[in-house]
Amino acid sequence: MIISFRTSTSAPIALAVLLALAAAGLVRPALAAKVEDRIVAIVNSDLIMLSEIKRELAPERERIEKQYRGDELSRRLQMAEAIALTRMIERRLQIQEAKVRNLDVGDQEVKQALKQLIQQGEKLDEKDPASMKSVRDQLTLLKVVDREVRSGVMVADPEMKRYYQEHRDRFALPEEYTLSQIFLKARPSDDLADLKAKAREIMTQLKQGESFEDLALHYSDDPTGSRGGRLGLVRQGELLPAIERGVSNLVPGGVSDVIESPIGLHIVRLDDKKPKQFRPYEEVRQEIQALVFQQKSEDMFQAWLADLKNKAYIEIKFDSAPLKQTTSVPALLPSPTSKP
Repeated sequence: MIISFRTSTSAPIALAVLLALAAAGLVRPALAAKVEDRIVAIVNSDLIMLSEIKRELAPERERIEKQYRGDELSRRLQMAEAIALTRMIERRLQIQEAKVRNLDVGDQEVKQALKQLIQQGEKLDEKDPASMKSVRDQLTLLKVVDREVRSGVMVADPEMKRYYQEHRDRFALPEEYTLSQIFLKARPSDDLADLKAKAREIMTQLKQGESFEDLALHYSDDPTGSRGGRLGLVRQGELLPAIERGVSNLVPGGVSDVIESPIGLHIVRLDDKKPKQFRPYEEVRQEIQALVFQQKSEDMFQAWLADLKNKAYIEIKFDSAPLKQTTSVPALLPSPTSKP
């Protein structure tokens, strides 16, 4: 999409679409050079044509065909087509609702949005009717969702405080370590057993009271050896996993056992440790407000979209040789306004 907002793929519709497309033979690892255009779905009074699905799916089809082969390719293409058609149905329903609500998008709005998108690097043509229609549709979708969904979302302070309590780790500052290390680099020409023997010798000297800084200066293969092995401040998550595990239970002043990593051997000293801290509520209040608003907007959007589907007449059409028949989504989504 050129201008995006979140939509869902309804499981009942997606399943019906997938079955319909598979039975129609619309999804194949390789398409014929020319496909006759025809109606694939009816959404109230709107038609969705096979050519529209192919156009919608083209980038994803190219990616899938490069990545998969055989039965898996066929399965992936079937699912991609089902999802594409489901999204098209959902968009049609929303645009129809915008028309009912008299939510129009003016030519000037479209031209301005198109110009901004081109400036941002989108490959669009201001004189291309297809580009104009695409942008108009996306602006219409944004407008109707803003009015029908987002305008009704309110976020109260008790909700934000509850979210803060339930997701405290999201607002935590990681532990911070001040470390020093003696690093023995593993080289292809070195015998690992010899390197481990060297590390054990260094550990023996440390236990005998030798200075960590002096040993780092003498033995370490890391540039920090010249300053006594001091690595400085690092945060939890920034270290190699093996080193993280090796220092996690140390107290300040403690020295790890020899730690083996993909790049060599490490002897690490924990010079200082700052425990995980939680950012205060007032500091993250605006961030939480945005998160709760987004979550509530998504929930309301899903409910609104489900309501549009339930009220709509949606029919997925396909030819099943030798007989012609139709599969109707309202059978899966009962609708009081569905046509027989």
